[in-house]
Amino acid sequence: MADSESRDETGGTSTAAASKPAKTKLSAKKWGKKQRSLIDIIAVFVLSITAVLTAWCGFEASKWGGEMSIAFSQASSSRIQSTNFEGEARDARMFDLVIWASYVESVANDEPALTAYIEERFTPHFAVAFEDWDASGREESGPFVMESYVPPGTVEAAELGEFADQKFQEALDNNQRGDNYSLLTVLFALVLFLSAMAQRDISPKAAWGLLGLAMVVAVVGIVILTTFPIKI
Repeated sequence: MADSESRDETGGTSTAAASKPAKTKLSAKKWGKKQRSLIDIIAVFVLSITAVLTAWCGFEASKWGGEMSIAFSQASSSRIQSTNFEGEARDARMFDLVIWASYVESVANDEPALTAYIEERFTPHFAVAFEDWDASGREESGPFVMESYVPPGTVEAAELGEFADQKFQEALDNNQRGDNYSLLTVLFALVLFLSAMAQRDISPKAAWGLLGLAMVVAVVGIVILTTFPIKI
């Protein structure tokens, strides 16, 4: 009787001991499934957000590329107009120089009638500079050095040239903005890659590591994105 009870007790102990590893394995398997499910959910969320951000970066890169083209076109057009006005001012200056040479020659030859005749033929802008030069005691070398001497087209050429410079710089800035958005799509592509790899059949530790790295890179990308200008 004692031996039989001893065997029963031993047998019962062995059965309980054998059931513990089975329960532990079952619990570990369930925990592994829960981890995998949680990893998949987070990865899908990160993938979805990153896909939207990537599309947004592509849209902004395209918009800034268009703005760059428009600014370059405006700069080129303004530069051409500025050159045309510069030509107009140059022609007016050459005409004034010819008249001025005739005036100086008539004064040197002491021909007051011819001198008066030439003065009447001065262009309006040159006449203003000549009067200022004469009023100043003719101390300067000639009317051309007076600030009041402004041939037609000079102001327009300067304004359009400055506008062209501004538009050219604006085009360069817009080009850099588009490049910044394009580079950011590369960063978000890395997030997509890491998130996709985390969903592969790998160990939970490796999956969490890849997913954590993906989330860190995503946060960095979002922070950088908030510093970029937006064009709608």
